[in-house]
Amino acid sequence: MLSRLARWARSRSLWVLLFNTGACNACDLEVLAALNPRFDAERFGVLLKGSPRHADVLLVTGAVTRQVESRLRRIYEQMARPKFVVAVGSCASSGGIYVGSYSVHRGLSEVLPVHAYVPGCPVRPEAVLDALRVLAEKIERGELG
Repeated sequence: MLSRLARWARSRSLWVLLFNTGACNACDLEVLAALNPRFDAERFGVLLKGSPRHADVLLVTGAVTRQVESRLRRIYEQMARPKFVVAVGSCASSGGIYVGSYSVHRGLSEVLPVHAYVPGCPVRPEAVLDALRVLAEKIERGELG
């Protein structure tokens, strides 16, 4: 009973940290648009935080390069458990148009465990909210965390 209550509370308070790995900023703008009052992500408990120590969910945009890999792992390690990762956009999901480059990974899943994906280039704010909703449902059912 207590663990079910904890999962319910955790699924209703997703505090996110946005990390751009050096993308074109289109996905960043759409993520921030999803978190503004027009789409009202706070009604789902989604809150943008500026510190990895306060965040539960890491939203990663852009292609993951070998140069940014160590910084990304360091930020992930600073987050408190349970922690979740969302790959936002085609660059973070699969490398996007940079996938053939020598310095780009074939997606965020090569560096960190990814719990949800947001498709698109650039992503739509509705897709960002939908991915966070799916993540919250997985947490509440006990599939994650």
